[in-house]
This record gives sequence, structure tokens and C-alpha cells, in this order.
Amino acid sequence: MGFVLFDNPLARIELLPFTFTRPVCEIRTGILTIREKWELVLDAPAGYLTQDYLSKKFPLKIKGPSLFINGKICPDPHLVKTVQQLEQGQALYKHSEVIAFYGQASDFQDLSAFQKIEFTGDLISIDRVVDIFGKNGKALQMDFELLTRNKTSQPLSNSVTVIGDKNLVFLAEGAKAEACILNVTAGPVYLGKDAEIMEGSIVRGPLALCEHSTLKLGTKIYGPTTIGPHSKVGGEMSNSVIFGYSNKGHDGFLGSSVIGEWCNLGADTNNSNLKNNYSTVKLFHYGQDQAVDTGLQFCGLIMGDHSKSGINTMFNTGTVVGVGANIYGSGFPPTHIPSFSWGGSTGFVPYQLDKLIETAERMFERRGLTLDEIEKELLKQVFDQTAKAR
Repeated sequence: MGFVLFDNPLARIELLPFTFTRPVCEIRTGILTIREKWELVLDAPAGYLTQDYLSKKFPLKIKGPSLFINGKICPDPHLVKTVQQLEQGQALYKHSEVIAFYGQASDFQDLSAFQKIEFTGDLISIDRVVDIFGKNGKALQMDFELLTRNKTSQPLSNSVTVIGDKNLVFLAEGAKAEACILNVTAGPVYLGKDAEIMEGSIVRGPLALCEHSTLKLGTKIYGPTTIGPHSKVGGEMSNSVIFGYSNKGHDGFLGSSVIGEWCNLGADTNNSNLKNNYSTVKLFHYGQDQAVDTGLQFCGLIMGDHSKSGINTMFNTGTVVGVGANIYGSGFPPTHIPSFSWGGSTGFVPYQLDKLIETAERMFERRGLTLDEIEKELLKQVFDQTAKAR
């Protein structure tokens, strides 16, 4: 029997721009998305309870009573055991927030009649965009243990230098690494199916290099860092997450940042993740329509799906880029770049939807995929929703 992951309304706002194009549970932190984590531990397929315009791509799937789980919560053994014990008409809470319930989709709006059970354990909850990289280390460690339990790594080449316990390096089927340095004293290194670390790369874990992704020649990685599937990374990267299908293929620094899917950072794109006066970083908040203090000293670039930067682009500390933006030119662009904007430090014009779809179609084709009508309609919905900000 399947289960359903529901969007927490507050978390959805906090996790924009990424939740413009996906449910909360499709956020990647650690090695897997939150949905993939739950499907693995429950050994069942997930449905989605999300925004109407997302539901064609991410359907509910399940009819009738089922287990519903808050999509921003990562599973751990204590939590998994507790939610599996829920019976129909029961709801699990952490303080005033619902973690899971057993009932119908229609019950989501009003759980007052449900028996309330308080969860006493700790939670890994992705409440804000900065949690994606801020909690990535713990999530990565848990995913590593989950994915490698009772499994054997592919053999590691003698040309690889490992600093620390070699058991903390895991290569899935087809993964390879040559003439690189892997330091696992601070956390494990995981290479997914057909992933590759090229010669001269230096990695200080924890690192997740997901399936079909590549660290190019001489790449430098500081963990905790996650590079999602079908991505290429070069240059220097620190404590950042790339969701997947995105490239940072050349020199340049990416730190304390989150990059969505179908993004491309041009050669020598750099971001600042620390202010010159060492004060805490403010980040644009979609719900409040203004910059809000994160309380963090390190915070870099937040970039939504289908956004791009040209060669030598510079991003200031705490920059938020929406969906489908194209940034280029000299100087620092603003720290908030609305979705579907085209330009740079000298100003922006709207990026026409048909032009973005043409580019997206080419990117999909390069990966042997097709940008279908459901995906195009989803982008149109986001384009319309974000029109007032441009």
C-alpha cells in the first residue's frame, strides 16, 4: 500500500523559489529527495498532496484512507516506526505541527476530530531554503547509512588516496574515481550509479555525487555538499546542494548555496557567501516580499529551476534568483532577481516564456528527455504567477 506526502503551507512559502516547480517533498537534501527517502524506508510508492497546478506532474495517486506524511520531514528509524503504528483517525504532532495522520485527503483541512499523539523524538525538518544546505550534513550521513547498509562498494582504484576510513567511501555500480584525494574524516563520500570523479580532484567529505554526475578535472569540494543526478561540476564548491540536471562545469566558486534543476552556471561564475563586515546575511523572502535576516554568517546563492548565468557572472552574498532567469554582464546584479528576468547589473527585461521553453527543450534533448506538455504547462503557470514581480 502506498502513502501520501503533503505540502506544509508555511514550508512551501519558505522554500520558494524551489516550490514554484515541485512539491516540498521533492527537495533534495543529503543524497536523496525527501520523497525518495520515505519510499525507501516504507518500501512503497508515494503520492502527493500539493498545489493544484503541480498535481498533473505530481498526482495524489491514492484514493481512500491512507497514511499522510508532512513532506518537509526527513525520516529516521524512530519516526518511521511511529508513523507505521498510526491507525485511522490518529494524527501525530510535534508540538502544534502535524507530522503525519491516517485518514483521507479531505481530512487535511481539519484534523480536530483526530486522536492527537505527540512525537517525542527529534526531527530533521526542512523549514527554510537555508536548511537545504544547513542540514545537509546530517541528512547525507543518514542517507549514506541507509543506502549502503548490507551492500558492497565497487572496488576503489589504487590511484585514489583516501584519508580516513576507506569504508566511508562507497561506489555504486558503474561509478569510478581515479587519481583523486578523498578525505572522509569529517564524513562519507558516496558516488551514485555511473558517477565519476576525474583526476586531480580533491574532496573533503561529506559528499554525495549522485548517479551519472561528474566532478571534472581538478575540482575542489568542501562538504557537506550534494551534487544531484546528471550534473557536472568543476572549480570550487563548498557546503552547497545542486538538485540535479544542472551544470557548474568550469572554474568559479559556489558556496553555502542551493541550485535547482536545469540550471547552468557559466565559466568563472562566482558567488560571495560571507559579507565583508562578517554580519549575518539577509535573504529575499517571497512571503514577506522583502529581505529577511537569516541569522547566518554564511549564505550564498539560491537559484530556482531553469535559471542560467553567463560567463564571469558575480553574485553577491544572499542572492535569490527565481525560476527561468538569465543573468549576464559585468558588476553585481541585484540580490533578488525575479523569475523569468533577462539581464544583469544594468537592468532586466522580461524573459519571454516561448524563448525559455525553446532553451528547455534543447536541454532536455541533450539528456535524452522530452519536455512534455505537462512540463510546459507547469512553467506557464509559474510564469503567470510571478508576472507581477517582473
